[in-house]
Amino acid sequence: MKKNARKIEIKGNSLVCPVCSADEFWERETLMNTAGATFLGFDWANKPAKNYICDNCGYVYWFLR
Repeated sequence: MKKNARKIEIKGNSLVCPVCSADEFWERETLMNTAGATFLGFDWANKPAKNYICDNCGYVYWFLR
């Protein structure tokens, strides 16, 4: 689906989709918004999470650093 889908390895383990067993993902970064930061207009201060999205079915993995 997405051009830049690729195999992902996390701490020496290949990522595999638990829904469809596909092994190619594309990535994005998402802010982990908190109610307090959003209320005060500080969304930019929230921590980012790395998302890996299955190229076949769209299942989303979330990883925090």
